[in-house]
Amino acid sequence: MAVGVPENDVFAAADAVLARGERPTVERVRLELGRGSPARVGGLLDQWWARLAERLSGEIRLPALPNEVSQAFVAVWQQAILLAQGVAEQALDKQRQVVAAERERVAAVEEQARQDAAQFRQQTVEAVAGRLTVETRLADLELLLAQRQTQIEDLQQQREDLLRERGEAQQQSQTLQQEMQALRLKMEQERIAQESYVRGVENRAYREVDHAREEGKAMMIQLKATGRQVEQLQRRLESTQNELSQSRQLTAAQQARAEALEQQLTKVRQVPAVKRKPKSRKSVVSTD
Repeated sequence: MAVGVPENDVFAAADAVLARGERPTVERVRLELGRGSPARVGGLLDQWWARLAERLSGEIRLPALPNEVSQAFVAVWQQAILLAQGVAEQALDKQRQVVAAERERVAAVEEQARQDAAQFRQQTVEAVAGRLTVETRLADLELLLAQRQTQIEDLQQQREDLLRERGEAQQQSQTLQQEMQALRLKMEQERIAQESYVRGVENRAYREVDHAREEGKAMMIQLKATGRQVEQLQRRLESTQNELSQSRQLTAAQQARAEALEQQLTKVRQVPAVKRKPKSRKSVVSTD
């Protein structure tokens, strides 16, 4: 919006409008000038109307005329000036109203502009605060995402470790089962050998007992003479019976050991595939 229009340009434009037989108004003067703000043109137009009244009420110089004609002409001219002043005053009042309305409108526009600017500034502050809040939240989310990613990677690593340990445990379990199977086979062979040994001892003992009985019957008449031999035979019989009792105890111990190993094998099969230290064959045997 243009400001600072020279007053001479406004006065000249108002004179031009008046010369065309039109009443000078703010819009007509601005149209004549092609520029100028309504407030500036209105204020200078008020000055133009005031100077116009002064110009019209000034001294009137007329050429030499008869006195009666001069007086009549002056009277008519003064009457015209009075009429022109009245018209000018009315136009000036209207122009002042227009200028006042224009000023009020401009003030309202300026006030609205100030309110809009304040609202825009408030909205800008809120937008900046919102942007900072969003950026902070975004940074927090990015940090949380990084932490979650790290946790996921740790869990994946733990899962891989557990799977590897599970495979090792399964391998150890299979190895232990094979060892237990071999141990059971060995124990079975030992049991069979022990039973065969016990049966041999029993048969030998029975044969010796039968032989001793036969010898006792045959040597009954020689009891006194062969007393020492009978005592020896009795000691041999006692030794044989003790050996037989020890063999039976060993057989029972071997059987209890085989049952304990069978129970351990059952527990191992029931244990879930988790991380555990494998037991050596030596420790298993010593525990039984």
